[in-house]
Amino acid sequence: MNFIRPEARENLMRWREAMVGGVITALGLWWAIGSLGLVKWTGIALALIGVGLTWSGIQRARFRGGHGGLGVVHVDERQVTYLAPVGGGFASLDALTGVEIGPDRAGLPVWRFRSVGEVLVIPVNAEGTDALFEALSALPGVNMQAAIRASGAKPDKPVVIWRKPVTMLH
Repeated sequence: MNFIRPEARENLMRWREAMVGGVITALGLWWAIGSLGLVKWTGIALALIGVGLTWSGIQRARFRGGHGGLGVVHVDERQVTYLAPVGGGFASLDALTGVEIGPDRAGLPVWRFRSVGEVLVIPVNAEGTDALFEALSALPGVNMQAAIRASGAKPDKPVVIWRKPVTMLH
């Protein structure tokens, strides 16, 4: 017997890391306020760790992972693979020149992973796009706030998430 509706369970699972971080923060603050000596300093450290977990959990929960869209995204060994009946492919994070979210021909948001001469297009609602959060965080200078905002809305123009820095040769 399930006492929780599937939609509510899905929301709880999406926010679970933030909730665990909140509990750890509360426990750390309780120790920091109500104790002395080593336990107090342990509580302060625990509260700081909990704040970090809460922040990370909020970011992940706001990043709208795919659900019910066309195709499946898989990330392994710094490679993004998109499996779909039409238009699948892969992109290595090391070979990327840019990442953006923009509208496709129908106006629906899609990820565009650009490499030299190639573009991998992935619908935002493809199954498994929540794994892109981890993959994108490995890129230096990535704008995760832009990714969070653009993945939850229908952009009317491309939103740049990351561009490879240009190196100047003398």
